[in-house]
Amino acid sequence: MELLRKWLGHPEDIYNLLRFKMGGYRAVMPRVDPDSLGCGLRTCYRYLNQTSRSFAAVIQALDGELRHAVCIFYLVLRALDTVEDDMSIPLHVKVPMLQEFHSYLYQPEWKYVESKEKDRQVLEDFPTISMEFRNLSKVYQDVISDICHKMGVGMAEFLEKKVDSQHEWDKYCHYVAGLVGIGLSRLFSASELEDSIVGQDTELANSMGLFLQKTNIIRDYLEDQMEGREFWPREVWSRYAQKLSDLAKPENIEMAVQCLNELITNALHHVPDVLTYLSRLRNQSVFNFCAIPQVMAIATLAACYNNKQVFRGVVKIRKGQAVTLMMDATNIQAVKAIMYQYVEEIYQKIPSTDPSSNKTQQVIASIRAMSLPGSSLASRHHYSPIYLSCAMLLAALSWQYLSTLSKATEEYVQAGEN
Repeated sequence: MELLRKWLGHPEDIYNLLRFKMGGYRAVMPRVDPDSLGCGLRTCYRYLNQTSRSFAAVIQALDGELRHAVCIFYLVLRALDTVEDDMSIPLHVKVPMLQEFHSYLYQPEWKYVESKEKDRQVLEDFPTISMEFRNLSKVYQDVISDICHKMGVGMAEFLEKKVDSQHEWDKYCHYVAGLVGIGLSRLFSASELEDSIVGQDTELANSMGLFLQKTNIIRDYLEDQMEGREFWPREVWSRYAQKLSDLAKPENIEMAVQCLNELITNALHHVPDVLTYLSRLRNQSVFNFCAIPQVMAIATLAACYNNKQVFRGVVKIRKGQAVTLMMDATNIQAVKAIMYQYVEEIYQKIPSTDPSSNKTQQVIASIRAMSLPGSSLASRHHYSPIYLSCAMLLAALSWQYLSTLSKATEEYVQAGEN
């Protein structure tokens, strides 16, 4: 019944969950027909679906040959990331592996079979992935190899040092996510589905990655602490606690929330770049691919802002909310309306005593200036009394059915993926 009460409070979620389940998902993430692929590509798409909860669906919705290029790009970086995450690989082995990983793309027999990580199949069967990489057009190969090289070098740099300053936080996020945004942008332009400026403007592309990565790092504080990882910048958290782990102690919760709010404010500075980047996109499949994770991120930050639960458990957006965002974020005006909605939600929660309150208000003002509400915002949230009554009745009749939504849908709408 708790689930039913949540749905009754958000009737638009009920409507969109049903619409999504009954075919609406095809508009934002149609799937690849495996029978149309060769054996190697079929294997690669199987690995994609096994290793990605959220990106698999939107990758498979991309148009033409760009879809295969991005699939291979993802798997190459997943393999690289698996090496970085594997604590069973000694540093004297791991560092050169990361630095030289891009060269393995041109070594048909190279593979690594000693990994203990859950995604080890992308290393054990790397010959299949590298073969499909070499089958791509050279323009795609050059981008993927270059980004893989830069990312591997960056990962090796941060293996033995923690993130201290905010500058180093930006640098770390650039290596693990900003470079992904830059590489994807270059692939979009190489495919000629997007203008050359999209791939050339690396600053905007970098911001796309940093906004997502910082959101994940902020949200995953407790999970990272439990697994012995620290990604919050010392320059910030040291003003609130002696150790980063101290923020999880009940007696420190007020200071912990202030630290959280400061980091969210930092992440919000990337939103104007995100909106400028998205406004340049022309291809619908590319727009959906880029916009959906960004609106998920702003919704996640709104849920985390000034929220003690970040230090006690997992903060997630509702599945119905995620589906609504996916189905709405199909054009720039709708995305601006969504951004406006969630920064207003944050604005309403700013404590007057918060040390970052002035900075938070300032960055929200800059986002407001770029995303003033219009018809898109009104259309997303105007529900007539008759609609609301029908939606509530539908919720009462359908809650049991909706709880059995397909696994693919459930996995996709889990907000955020590292």
